[in-house]
Amino acid sequence: MDGFNNTIDPSCLQEPPLAIDIIKQLDVFGIILYSVLTLMAALSLLVYLEECVYIYRKVPSPKKTTIIWVNGAAPAIATMSCLGLWIPKAIMFTDMTSATYFAIVVYKFLILMLEECGGDEEFLRRFGKNRFRISTGPCCCCCPCLPHVPVTRRTLFILKLGSLQFALLKTIFTIISIVLWTNGNFDLSDLEITGTAIWINPFVGVLTIIALWPVAIMFMNVRLTLRSQKIIPKYAMYQLVLVLSQLQTAIINILALNGDIACAPPFSSQIRGNLMSQQLLILEMFIITLVTRLLYRRQYDLLPAADMHEDDNDENTKIVLQCENGDNLA
Repeated sequence: MDGFNNTIDPSCLQEPPLAIDIIKQLDVFGIILYSVLTLMAALSLLVYLEECVYIYRKVPSPKKTTIIWVNGAAPAIATMSCLGLWIPKAIMFTDMTSATYFAIVVYKFLILMLEECGGDEEFLRRFGKNRFRISTGPCCCCCPCLPHVPVTRRTLFILKLGSLQFALLKTIFTIISIVLWTNGNFDLSDLEITGTAIWINPFVGVLTIIALWPVAIMFMNVRLTLRSQKIIPKYAMYQLVLVLSQLQTAIINILALNGDIACAPPFSSQIRGNLMSQQLLILEMFIITLVTRLLYRRQYDLLPAADMHEDDNDENTKIVLQCENGDNLA
């Protein structure tokens, strides 16, 4: 074991460096890279703030609050990633902050689709006589045999609760993780069965899947109605933020823990993987911020009111067709 340790650069086994140590060891390329990424994160935040002012003035309540929450996902992640880029010791906290904010966005996006339909009452009036297909991802996309459920207040409450639980429990588990970390009981690199991270993180993953399911159910059943509100590209951006901030980061962290990412003193393999993840997220969230600005910064026209006599018209059409078929047979 001693011989093995002698082949590893001691710098690769050190704790994350301080911000001042990073600044001192930056070369010309590093200075340019850090400057450009910091500028991107700052621009993301400025674009978001300008958009918030526009939405606050032009969009009626309560939709404007929901839109501001949903739009803040990419800028918030970019800002936290920039802080983690300059202060590697804080990466765990910046990642947890980003994940907690996105947990709230999952619930807010569900509310956004309801408000785009005109609110709960208008939604029930439009879809009250329909049945929702629930065989969709990420839970039951392979279960087409699941029955379609009627659209009622109870169904709507369950869908909201399914997403709201993630926003609440994710915040609670983040606080618990920070408290355990201060006591030396929480370490993301500790994959032993006795570690707390190996129990908390999979449980949070299950909560995430449960929360994403109601949003997917709602989108699959209202996407045609809300096509004029550009709900499909909005949902695509929401899914892209999810994949990049959660799945991409998890893959890079797993590779770093396995030692597949080379150590580069003063950064260990794990810290270097974290920094690579922060750099990618800043660039990706900057682009997503610009795209979401095009989608959300616009005038919002109300949907055409649901035709209360639409069902009667359908029934009358069926009766006329049946009568014509009867005359033809006669």
